[in-house]
Amino acid sequence: MNNKGIRAIITGTTGMVGEGVLHECLQNPLVEAVLIINRKSLGITHPKLTEIIHTDFYDLSPIEKHLSGYNACYFCLGVSSVGMKEPAYFKVTYTLTMHVAETLSRLNPGMIFCYVSGAGTDSTEKGRSMWARVKGKTENALRKLPFHRAYAFRPGFIKPIKGLHNAHPLYKYIGWVFPIGRSLFPNGFCTLSELGLAMIHVTINDYNKDVINGVDIIQLAKE
Repeated sequence: MNNKGIRAIITGTTGMVGEGVLHECLQNPLVEAVLIINRKSLGITHPKLTEIIHTDFYDLSPIEKHLSGYNACYFCLGVSSVGMKEPAYFKVTYTLTMHVAETLSRLNPGMIFCYVSGAGTDSTEKGRSMWARVKGKTENALRKLPFHRAYAFRPGFIKPIKGLHNAHPLYKYIGWVFPIGRSLFPNGFCTLSELGLAMIHVTINDYNKDVINGVDIIQLAKE
């Protein structure tokens, strides 16, 4: 993208990851405008920020006129596969993501698309893990769309940003694991701030990988 201000669409800002990515974007001078799309209002205001309330992510046609003129999408919308059957998980992970991505690639063909996937995603789409196959299929399909680049971010354990609201309560009790895990397995441990910065930096300067693992996230955040 090089030397242009970032105009980003962010999904999933009512969740921990999306909220953190939004936080980094609003603070960063490289980002000039942010559009968030939520089913319910996030309840914050900022000079850079526009919010659209839209309940059906499987049909964006009513809001298409608001989705042009952006050069990045940080797709942080997702659900845990725990307790879900494959058809339901496929619908909310693959079908929903691809509808949003196909719409945005048609309206903004030069866009950088950053998709929050997960460590252990199966690019072959043939493994035993249901969620990993579905995520892998989604990643592979995104790369075929007419974006400038589509990046799959595969963080492992993500340390929340202090002071934000949507961190899972579990993180309060297992946060002590982070410094130990980071020193032993840096590929599996990053901070939410690093994830947001990495997305911003791949938008400004292309990266040599389409799959962004934990160590890539840490390195990109420093650039």
